[in-house]
Amino acid sequence: MAVNLSVFEDFIPVDGVKLGIAQSHVRYPDRDDMVLIELADGTRTAGVFTQNAFCAAPVRVARDHLSSVSPRYLIINTGNANAGTGPQGMEDALGSCQQVAEACGVSASEVLPFSTGVIGELLDMSAFERGIPVCQEQLSADHWGRAAAGIMTTDTLPKGVSRQVRIDGQSVTISGISKGAGMIQPNMATMLAFVALDARVDQAILDDWIRSLANASFNRITIDGDTSTNDACLLMATGKGGLVINDASSDAALTLFEELKDVFQTLAQAIVRDGEGATKFVTIEVEQAAEQQEALDVAYTVAHSPLVKTAMYASDANWGRILAAVGRAGVSNLDLDRIQIYLNDVHIVENGGRCTSYTEESGAAVFAQSEFTVRIVLGRGDVKEVLWTSDLSHEYVSINADYRS
Repeated sequence: MAVNLSVFEDFIPVDGVKLGIAQSHVRYPDRDDMVLIELADGTRTAGVFTQNAFCAAPVRVARDHLSSVSPRYLIINTGNANAGTGPQGMEDALGSCQQVAEACGVSASEVLPFSTGVIGELLDMSAFERGIPVCQEQLSADHWGRAAAGIMTTDTLPKGVSRQVRIDGQSVTISGISKGAGMIQPNMATMLAFVALDARVDQAILDDWIRSLANASFNRITIDGDTSTNDACLLMATGKGGLVINDASSDAALTLFEELKDVFQTLAQAIVRDGEGATKFVTIEVEQAAEQQEALDVAYTVAHSPLVKTAMYASDANWGRILAAVGRAGVSNLDLDRIQIYLNDVHIVENGGRCTSYTEESGAAVFAQSEFTVRIVLGRGDVKEVLWTSDLSHEYVSINADYRS
């Protein structure tokens, strides 16, 4: 059961974007598993992709195509990652682009492929022969919700968000979807995420924004510390609305960026809330670090500790596990007497040991909540970093033990 997450239904169409969905039987019977996204001519697109060295064939193809041309179509399948599939996997990824190109009257390089699912198995290319025509027939600006469900794997709920704001007197619509529930410690973005807006944004600005937005959202989540072979995140600006952004320092650009960051963080946090077997949504804050990397090192060490995560699941305020994780994060010359640790507002550690005001009952009360914050103050500088994680439950083991069954 997802943690305080419900199905988002109030999608707002983005002028210049249409989505089509099909049951192509890539892996799953009787469910939507293929999505085609059509982008209006003139749409500017920026993307970030996994840094896993074993990146999937569709990642390599999408990255290559995006570097040379503005895409007109995205083709997404779930159930099979087309990763670890060698030369045949590349041929199949390119083949899926060619099939879309022939059906839609564009060049294959104007198509970006995305896959998610089981690693190491070849794609059934007949699924694309079945699915692409259906997707094309169903292209509609109103299919964001079906598309969010159509890209799911072990997700229990589709993930999406929409915003409509006025900037410089112009209405701007932003809609996005994401998927992911396991194998989540993105090293650029998340499993898959697609965000579109109708403003016209300079390509160089869009390229800068996608990296900054990913770092503020999808690069600040972790469920299990694994980086997928298929991570991809795209930001698409159709230019069909009235707002034009050519100066990144303008008030309009700064306002739009903050709106986009809220969208990206909502989608990223939804992935953690729907983490495989998750029962807790936990914010890890590290304050007063000397530099960004040490703040992240401490935060991720705590977030990845199986002992910390299982204590969270059990609602056991075993704060010594948090203290031990901070101590092994690799921060040099750590002054233990300056470290403070809080569970929400409950002060648990100061001066190298348990805070005199702390009680087991107050700590357990926080750990029993479905959402709480672990705040670690290092006393070394003024850098702060925040990330979001989940607990580790019996269900996580069951889901991943049975995934290919």
